[in-house]
Amino acid sequence: MKKFNYGKIFLLGFGFFGVSVIWTLYNAFVPLFLANKFNLSPALIGFFMTLDNIAALFIQPPVGAWSDRLRTKIGRRMPFILIGAPISAIAFGFIPMASILPLFVACTSTLLLSMAFWRTPVVALMPDITPSKFRSTANGIINLMGGLGTIIASLVGSTLYEINVNFPFWMGSILVVLAAALVFIFIKEPKTYEAAEKEPNMFASLKELGQSKDKSGLRILFAIFFWFLAYSGIESFLTLYATKSLGLSAGDAGRLTGHMGILFVLFAILAGIIGTKIGRRTTISIGIVGMTTLIVLIAALPASFLTQYIAKIPVLGTIRVLNLFLMGAGITWAFININSLPMVVDLTTASRLGTFTGLYYLFSTFANIVGPNLNGWIVQISNGNYNNVMYAGPVFLVIALILMLGVKKGEATEEDNILPQAN
Repeated sequence: MKKFNYGKIFLLGFGFFGVSVIWTLYNAFVPLFLANKFNLSPALIGFFMTLDNIAALFIQPPVGAWSDRLRTKIGRRMPFILIGAPISAIAFGFIPMASILPLFVACTSTLLLSMAFWRTPVVALMPDITPSKFRSTANGIINLMGGLGTIIASLVGSTLYEINVNFPFWMGSILVVLAAALVFIFIKEPKTYEAAEKEPNMFASLKELGQSKDKSGLRILFAIFFWFLAYSGIESFLTLYATKSLGLSAGDAGRLTGHMGILFVLFAILAGIIGTKIGRRTTISIGIVGMTTLIVLIAALPASFLTQYIAKIPVLGTIRVLNLFLMGAGITWAFININSLPMVVDLTTASRLGTFTGLYYLFSTFANIVGPNLNGWIVQISNGNYNNVMYAGPVFLVIALILMLGVKKGEATEEDNILPQAN
C-alpha cells in the first residue's frame, strides 16, 4: 500500500485555497458593485448571487465525468486546472474595472463558467493520490487550506478594498494563478489508469445507484442534499436573523458566520482523523445530532439569553452566548462535511472518481440553490419571522440522519485503490 504523504496533500490544498480566495472576495464585494455602481434591486442582486451555484450545477458534474475519461501527457485532471485557473484569474481581475453593466456581466459570467470548469477536477485529485483509509484526513487538510484562503481573503481583502477597490481582485487573481502553478509543479498525476470498458456517465452512474439492491449510495447523496439544505438556508439568513430577531448590530451579525468558519477550520483535520478512527458514518451522525441540538437551542432560547455578553476578543470581536452555540455548530459541521466526500468517492473505483465527485457536487450545489430560496419563502409566509429558519434547519438535519442510518457503504478500506503512479 502506498504511504499517505501529508506534504503532497497540503500542496494539493493550494488548489482549494485558490478557489476559496476567489469566492470569498466575490461574495463580499460583487453585491456592493451591483448595488452601488449599477443600482440593481435587492431581488436582482439575490438572483445574481445564485448564478455561481447554477453554473456549478450544470458544469461541475459532467466535467468531473469528462476528466475521468480524458487521457493526456500531463494527466486527466491537470488540463482543466491549467485552462480554467488562468481564465478565472483574468476575468476576476477585470471585474472591478467594468464600468458598464454588460461588461460587468461578461466578466462575472466568464469567471463563473471557468471556475466551474476546474473545481471538480482539482478536488478529484485528492482521491486520485490518496489511499481510501486516509481520505477523510486528506479532505480535512484540503478544507483547512480552503479555510485559510477564506480568512486571508476576508482580512487582507477588506483592508485592500479600503485602499483601492481593484486591489483585492488583483490579489485574488495572483493567488489563484500561484495556487494552480503549485499544484501543477508539485502534484504528479498517475500516468497509468485502470483498464476498463467504457464507464457509465454521471447520470448513468446515478441510475446504477438507484437500481442497486443496496441503496447506500442514494442514501448518502440525499443525506448530503438535506444537510446542505439546512446549512445553506441558515447561513444565508443568519445576519438577518441576528439583526431582525435578536437586535444585534450589522457588524456583530456579520461576524457570526466567520466565527463558525474559524472553528470549522480548526477542527477540519481532527474531524477527518476521527472519521478514520471510528468510522465516517458514525462521525457524520454525531455531527448531525450535535448540530441539530445546537440549532434547536438557538431557536428555543430567549433572545435575552442568546445576546448575553461574555467577552470581547481582538479580531473576533464581541462574544455572546449565540456566538458560542454557532462555534459549536462550526465544529459539528466539520464532522459532517469533512467525511461526506470521502464516503461518496469510496462507493466507486479509481476510474470513476471524477464522476462520483461530480455527483457529490450535483446534490450539494442543488441544495445550495434550494436552501436560501426555500428559507426565504418560509420567512415570507410567516410574516417576516426569521426565527423560523432555525426551526426549519433541524428538520432537514433529522431527515439526513434518518437517511444515514441505512448507509452500509462508503467507509474507508484497507485496499490501495488509488491509481498507480509512474516511476
